[in-house]
Amino acid sequence: MAMNTRKGFRFSTYEAPGQTPFDKLFDIFQELITHTSGDFDEAIDWLRELDKEYELTDDEYTIDDFIEELKAKGYIQEEFDDNAAGGEGEEGDENGGKGNISITAKMERLIRQRALDQIFGKIKRSGSGNHKTGKSGQGDEHTGDLREYRYGDGLEHISMTESLKNAQINHGMGSFTLNEDDLVVEDTQHKAQMSTVLMIDISHSMILYGEDRITPAKKVAMALAELITTRYPKDTLDILVFGNDAWPIPIKDLPYLKVGPYHTNTVAGLQLAMDMLRRKRNTNKQIFMITDGKPSCLRLPDGTYYKNSVGLDDYIVEKCYNMARQARKLHIPITTFMIAQDAYLMQFIRHFTEANKGKAFFTGLQGLGEMIFEDYETNRKKRLK
Repeated sequence: MAMNTRKGFRFSTYEAPGQTPFDKLFDIFQELITHTSGDFDEAIDWLRELDKEYELTDDEYTIDDFIEELKAKGYIQEEFDDNAAGGEGEEGDENGGKGNISITAKMERLIRQRALDQIFGKIKRSGSGNHKTGKSGQGDEHTGDLREYRYGDGLEHISMTESLKNAQINHGMGSFTLNEDDLVVEDTQHKAQMSTVLMIDISHSMILYGEDRITPAKKVAMALAELITTRYPKDTLDILVFGNDAWPIPIKDLPYLKVGPYHTNTVAGLQLAMDMLRRKRNTNKQIFMITDGKPSCLRLPDGTYYKNSVGLDDYIVEKCYNMARQARKLHIPITTFMIAQDAYLMQFIRHFTEANKGKAFFTGLQGLGEMIFEDYETNRKKRLK
């Protein structure tokens, strides 16, 4: 493996107090398995190279010991392909099948949790996981405020202690009487839900120019997924990727996400995102789009592709603006995170955002996660009415 392929990794001699050999390697391994899109063999190859350079292990605990402990702890699993016969000198099962090692669902979840900790910090899980709207009325979250009973209030919201106290004050202690004027209701707040679609650009430009842009975008997606599923369990998050076309991916597949030899069909991504959101019953809907490239591709009605990688194509750009306007009519704001600083691309995003009345952030790779987190929270507060 060429040494110049390890750009972006920095190691120091510091060791956390009480850190076991496994913990030290496991922290590095989690980062490597994210960069290699879940490819265990490639991640271990990197780990062995780093071990040679930084002496991460010793004779008492080797990389092979680490692999065995990963198996024992349920982070990786070995799958045997009965159709692949093991040759001479090649390890396999008793039937000759060759084993392939992959990460488990337990490891996938841990990678998402790690991304959440890295990007959003330690966030405590709340009981119900829903965000307040600031509007009181017939909701389901108690505010502690009391008011008189009004026709239509549910019996479950009546504060019996306060109502009985009113009855005693109003009618005396001699004979117990309770009527409608004595009833007191504990006010509640509406808790609204948010449906979010996260669009991730997987066009080839996400790894061009010697800069890995897909890994930070992938980490943000994993962190956002973990945040919503743990803190806002009644919210929904759908994730789609877009290149020449657009297609949805499940949360569990995020660690394996890779770029392809694709152009950027932003229109297809927006069309799919709005189709997903149309099916949601939540009134609060939004789209997040992480991209670093200009729209350069459209799929025509006859199934062929119209592509233009030179500059901004007016035909493609106008289609993007039309999609932004459609989303606006559906009350779906689009927040774009542009991981590029090209002046003409920034101008395109400004016009796109104006057409949608959404938001745009022009950012490098640093701080991307924090901005998505802040915007997720802010959007919920601003639009929940």
